[in-house]
Amino acid sequence: MRFGILGPLRVGGGESTVTAGRDRIVLAMLLLRSGRLVPVDELVDAVWEERPPVTARAQLQTCVSRLRRRFTELGLVPETIVTDPAGYGVRIAPTDLDAQVFARGLDAARAAVAAGRLVDARTEFRAALSLWRGSALSGIPSSSVRRRAQALDEQRLTALEECVDVELRLGQATELIEELTESVDRHPLRERLRGQLMLALSSVGRQADALAVYREGRRFYADELGIEPGVELQELHQRVLAGDLALTGRETRLVTPVRSLPRAIGDFTGRQQTLARLIKDVEAGARIQLIDGMAGSGKTTLAVHIATALAGDYPDAQLYIDLHGHSERTPLTPTAAVATLLRQFGVPAERVPTSQDDRLALWRSELAGRRALLLLDNAATADQVIPLLPNGSQCLILITSRRRLVGVDEGRPSSLPVLDTDEAVELLGHVVGVDRVAAEPEAATEVVRRCGHLPLAIRLAGARLAHRPRWRIADLAERLVSRRDPLAEFEAGDRSVGRAFALSYAQVSTPAQRAFRLLGLHPGVRFDNSVAAVLAELPLTDVQDLLDELVDAHLVEESELGRYRLHDLVREYARSLVAEPDRADERRDGIERLLNHHLHVATAIARERELASVHTLIVATEPLRPDLVTLVAGQGRAWLDENLAAWTALVRLAESEGFPRYCWQLARACWYAQFEGGHLDELIETHTLGLRAAEELGDDRAVATLLNYLASAHYRLGDFTMSIRVMKRSLDIFRQLGLRHEHRKTLGNLGTAYAANFQFRQARECYDAARALATRMRDKVALANELNNLTMTLLLWGRHDEALRTARRHLGIAREIGDPRRIGNALGHLGMVRHRMGDVAPAGRLLRVALRFKRELGARFGEGEVLNEIGMMEREAGRPGRAADLHRAALVAMTEVGDRIAQCGSRNLLARAILEQGDVTSALDLYRRVLADTTKLSTHYERARAWEGIARCLAPTDPAAACEHLVRALALFRQIESPDQHEAERLLAELG
Repeated sequence: MRFGILGPLRVGGGESTVTAGRDRIVLAMLLLRSGRLVPVDELVDAVWEERPPVTARAQLQTCVSRLRRRFTELGLVPETIVTDPAGYGVRIAPTDLDAQVFARGLDAARAAVAAGRLVDARTEFRAALSLWRGSALSGIPSSSVRRRAQALDEQRLTALEECVDVELRLGQATELIEELTESVDRHPLRERLRGQLMLALSSVGRQADALAVYREGRRFYADELGIEPGVELQELHQRVLAGDLALTGRETRLVTPVRSLPRAIGDFTGRQQTLARLIKDVEAGARIQLIDGMAGSGKTTLAVHIATALAGDYPDAQLYIDLHGHSERTPLTPTAAVATLLRQFGVPAERVPTSQDDRLALWRSELAGRRALLLLDNAATADQVIPLLPNGSQCLILITSRRRLVGVDEGRPSSLPVLDTDEAVELLGHVVGVDRVAAEPEAATEVVRRCGHLPLAIRLAGARLAHRPRWRIADLAERLVSRRDPLAEFEAGDRSVGRAFALSYAQVSTPAQRAFRLLGLHPGVRFDNSVAAVLAELPLTDVQDLLDELVDAHLVEESELGRYRLHDLVREYARSLVAEPDRADERRDGIERLLNHHLHVATAIARERELASVHTLIVATEPLRPDLVTLVAGQGRAWLDENLAAWTALVRLAESEGFPRYCWQLARACWYAQFEGGHLDELIETHTLGLRAAEELGDDRAVATLLNYLASAHYRLGDFTMSIRVMKRSLDIFRQLGLRHEHRKTLGNLGTAYAANFQFRQARECYDAARALATRMRDKVALANELNNLTMTLLLWGRHDEALRTARRHLGIAREIGDPRRIGNALGHLGMVRHRMGDVAPAGRLLRVALRFKRELGARFGEGEVLNEIGMMEREAGRPGRAADLHRAALVAMTEVGDRIAQCGSRNLLARAILEQGDVTSALDLYRRVLADTTKLSTHYERARAWEGIARCLAPTDPAAACEHLVRALALFRQIESPDQHEAERLLAELG
């Protein structure tokens, strides 16, 4: 281990450390959050607490630089500390930090306890505890560090208590007494340690000493806290007084123990946290555990493992019964179930009464006084299990069901999710062989993903591989992808995922069955009750009842309040039902209702947000559920964001099912949300599909419209050449159709693409033609758009006087129109122009007002643009730390909207600010990142700025290399006619 925090701070694997106080605090904070970024503000608070100096950020960078040098001295990689716009972090292997090794050791120990392997558990606990060298990070006074270190100290004590529990159960009380005595002296308020010492003492015949330990604790609690000991410690005191020395409750009884639990499978995988939590609940007194979950989720397997792990605590009887709540057999009645349980107790048939009440009375009589464990598996309803519940608190009852059992008093519910990816892959390895999985990790991950992480599906799919040694895992993955009926791959003998789902399906009402089938048509991950109402053709109140019924049956999951999803394999099952030949009309009508609803809701929202483009939102159909369209459209942007993930699938569905008009209109309707949200790859796919559908229909206007919006994605991705090519095709079609408005708008868009590609003359020609059209059409909104675009082009071109006149004219028209978005744009551009002209004070005022507009409107790209401009002003004013903060915020905004070129621009500006703070290494990292990114983008400008930035970094130490980079930058600046060429020429002259 290269780093130690379980005691005094250690670095480098030996006794070495870091001596500078602030450096120790910074490193401690990074190690406490290993693998995650620690925000700069949090590090500043940790080092200086209440009163950070103005130069705190710069001093923090100095601390990081010193730590990197210290790492080099100790033979560590200085890049272990990583720099990011969001903060700092440490990148280390899982075995490099003692706290992480400790945590993994605890996980292994607790898993061994849950599996009943006490000797292994003791070994793991002791190995983990041996890593401690004292209190965590002792000697570092920072309150932030101490707060987190105290949490580690608490974990150590909890681990010790759990270890002692295991060792007491293994009969090692004598060896524990000295250690427990010292621990109680150091931690007199920990009742669990005090109780363990009492148990150890009483088990070796030292009851008087055990009672003295209790009296001492009681006195201490009264004096220090003014309270009595807890209930558990008081009960233990009574047991010691009574001479009850048993540690695990294994008293000798006159009854014959009953053992009828099924065998616990040897390859039980995952669920360790759930297993540990449920066992802890039981130990805390929760005597009735309700485990529900979908078919095949491993409910019975988990319950059997819990029962096996706790069997020693219930020595008189361990009973199991399958209630057949979801099977091909009729569910057992309580009368029949209790007869079976009585036979397990060995009650002769002639003693079993005929009436239910008498049977239940005998059942409770047999259980009286026994410490018994009862596993009621596969329950149908609460009414089926309630009569079987014994009286008293000495019994543990585990109940599994595919339905949520509401109404079982004292029942502690636990809904079982599917496995996570690591657990699922581990399970597949147990079934097919660990070596096979290790040889094809990516294919194994794909197989379990196709299994929906469902344990039953993984076991059945794995069984096919296990019996076919010549198959690769990748072969199975391919079959799961390519088969028309993927559920057919999950069969082995009488076991089948599809059959398991069918049993759950058969248990719900006929209306719920129809709703379930139709929900299989929805291609997205999540849906709400309005989608269900559209598909089922029902009012919201009625469909909500059906959704509740399906959730209770675990055919539908309520992922959060009012939001639902189908497990991947359950969705396949629902689709297989609705795809049956006799349901062809039901299927096609359901798809049309689904497409109609999403189209009209998205269009209604887009009409409110795309004021300048509303004429291109053409919908030729009427809404089938206008009541729901009105209701849902009121959610606005939130609904679009929530449903964006489903849009591509909906457009695909419209194409594949023969709804070409819905296909292209859906693509157009979701453009704004995809573009503004930065979902550009999805935008390209939806609009390419929509374009194909429009061409199939022979609808030239739709073709031109989709080409125009498709070009916007290429533009935002920095592929200006492709954007220009696509837009020219759109422009030609609009011109031929005589659609002046669309022609004018596309001209303006084409000008913007030319400008971004630094083809300023062609851009100016497009803007002039678009402005002329807008003037003839008396369209002030269009004129404002063109003036907005022209301002930015002139600014980039270096024609500041003309840019200022254009921006002022734009602002006047924007105010006349009264559109806040255009007013914000005009103010922001005016501020940029005034800044470039040297009018700093008015520029700052304009930019701050523009920033407020952008934030109020949620215009993240514009916000990032203004933040970068203000950041430049801060840097020029000698405040590089403040500038860096602003550029980081701008980078976050540009990342959110997916504008890769704007991200490069923000990184270039951030690197410049960091360089002026003195952190050359971090600045170089950022500039080189931009160079790497711009090789994939058509942005000569940002590449040139990165070359220039690298030259600035190298100039003090390697002027020759700096000159080489400047020459490259200057060549690019001149190629695109950027005014930045003059600054590059000046720098080159300085270097000689």
